[in-house]
Amino acid sequence: MRNVSDYFGENVFNESAMKARLPKDTFKQLQAAINNGKRLEPSAAGVVANAIKDWAIEKGATHYTHWFQPMTGITAEKHDSFISPNNDGRVIMEFSGKELIQGEPDASSFPSGGLRATFEARGYTAWDPTSFAFIKDGVLCIPTAFCSYGGEALDKKTPLLRSMEAINKQALRVLKLFGNDDVTSVKTTVGPEQEYFLIDKEMYDKRKDLIYTGRTLFGAKPPKGQELDDHYFGVIKPRVQAYMNELNEELWKLGILAKTEHNEVAPSQHELAPIFATTNISADHNQLTMEIMQKVAKKHGLVCLLHEKPFDGVNGSGKHNNWSISTNTGVNLLEPGETPYENAQFLLFLCAVIKAVDDYQDLLRISVASAGNDHRLGANEAPPAIVSMFIGSELSEVLQAIETDTPYGAKEKELLRVGVHVLPKFPKDSTDRNRTSPFAFTGNKFEFRMLGSANSISGCNTVLNTAVAEELKQFADELENAADFDTALHDLVKRVIVEHQHVIFNGNGYDDSWVAEAEKRGLLNLKTTPDALPYFIHDKNIKLFTSHKVFTEVEIRSRYEINLENYCKVVNIEALTMVDMARKDILPAISEYIASLSASAGAKQAIGSDVDLSYEAETAKELSALSGKAFSALKTLEAKLEETKRIFDITVLAAFYKDEVLAAMDELRAAVDSAEMLTAAEYWPYPSYGELLFGVR
Repeated sequence: MRNVSDYFGENVFNESAMKARLPKDTFKQLQAAINNGKRLEPSAAGVVANAIKDWAIEKGATHYTHWFQPMTGITAEKHDSFISPNNDGRVIMEFSGKELIQGEPDASSFPSGGLRATFEARGYTAWDPTSFAFIKDGVLCIPTAFCSYGGEALDKKTPLLRSMEAINKQALRVLKLFGNDDVTSVKTTVGPEQEYFLIDKEMYDKRKDLIYTGRTLFGAKPPKGQELDDHYFGVIKPRVQAYMNELNEELWKLGILAKTEHNEVAPSQHELAPIFATTNISADHNQLTMEIMQKVAKKHGLVCLLHEKPFDGVNGSGKHNNWSISTNTGVNLLEPGETPYENAQFLLFLCAVIKAVDDYQDLLRISVASAGNDHRLGANEAPPAIVSMFIGSELSEVLQAIETDTPYGAKEKELLRVGVHVLPKFPKDSTDRNRTSPFAFTGNKFEFRMLGSANSISGCNTVLNTAVAEELKQFADELENAADFDTALHDLVKRVIVEHQHVIFNGNGYDDSWVAEAEKRGLLNLKTTPDALPYFIHDKNIKLFTSHKVFTEVEIRSRYEINLENYCKVVNIEALTMVDMARKDILPAISEYIASLSASAGAKQAIGSDVDLSYEAETAKELSALSGKAFSALKTLEAKLEETKRIFDITVLAAFYKDEVLAAMDELRAAVDSAEMLTAAEYWPYPSYGELLFGVR
């Protein structure tokens, strides 16, 4: 068995591969492009391309692809071979600097939200040198941004890169006020914890709903679920462990820092967590992780489910986005320091995040909005749809002392003034972790817990970076013009605390009383995607993104259209799948069992008149009533789907799916799930919840 350190990153054209294969001058130019955003000269790009090609061919690659992340939520790739014809009828292997830097895939079939007409097919991919090229399935993958012929972003990477530039620019302004002239760049870092389910592939193949939608649309609860709390951190089953071992190996080959693995709360649910990486790289790695999780699962006769709520009645799957800000000198700006100025700096960045979360709570909610995540948010395993912050008792007391100009702690003799007094020493995790909070401070980072398992982390980090950049800009504008920096700093921090403390909530986010309290505080409770998305095109949010050049207004409005269309399409597919399953499989199965019961009753009657027929009679009667309810609900659902064809306004259509179609789907499911409890297992056409959740042994 190979040592991990011997093969870690072997399929990545990383810094060590660059050093080994590039001339020193070219290596320096490439590092400048990666670290400082400088343009790579065409001549240097040609040298890099040739080195990458030779490296890839040595590893067995025959093709290359510009690997990008369109607004479908998954990755895309078009493979081209390295071969080029020679005069003697043979071929040579070529890969030019131009082919490295730019590609031209067909953009006509990707979502654009009106950014271009259907017949305008041209799109461009542009190399992102900050994310290393890698080999996957024998293909050289070059991470790229994706834009239209007119230059508009058609992907998730481009806005993320722009947002990283925005927060870097504004953070440097603030740091210079504290005398940090040695800092030349600031980057956000992320470690996304990934939850998922593993089920047996043979059972998966028998469930149309899982195949078409990724979640079960029908299914009665099994006798046992997660109520015994016996799965979380439990012993990992051998079949699952074998899967995890191969998954780790494949991820490590790609330089992905997979670190932690364990059983999650629900049966058949698990989690994988990586070590922090720069946000852009972390986003690429997470997309790769989800793809490889699903590929490896099939090799083990399993299916990896990434839907946010694949099973009703047990925990859904989230993705916890652990976010922080660091300098190129190695300082975490969300970690308290040792000196007064370090702690003042920490407090200012903390206040920037607090203000950003409050001012742009709508955007944070939108960044995790999807039809799938709507089923999860607000349930007892996930944060509510209300965006709030947890900062712990220690920091809350410090902020309160600053806000009220009162001494902090029993031993403190003087008032706390930012920039003058050292914050009291406290451990990184001085208070218990609040898993009910959507946005929790955990010592030196914030954990944003609202993402669904299938979400790309690019969206929420684009919002976070841009929102915090805006607050830092406002702070820098004010402090750069201050006559007395320390006084202005103190007053600024105090004002932010006073005006934005209502977004801080250290209590139980699952408690029903929090909904009422949040409303009193003026916090938004955007329960569904159609409720949340209209806020995306509010003036303040358009101004935020356009002023920092993260999105143009056209790009914002296109994404609004795309997200609403996607919501409608997802719910429509689910509704059509329910209709198909109920008409073709479930109702016929119920009728067949009723007929069997009637035949059984007839056979018993032939034995004698005093035979007890109560089981057959009562069960047949109940099932007959339930099949009638199911059929009526089915007809209602079909009628609602017909109505959708006459609604042409996408906003109205999304609301109709939310209010009318989903309600009809719930009514159909309720009748069918009740019928499943009465129908003999041999007649039911699909594997049960019990078989699905406990079938991997």
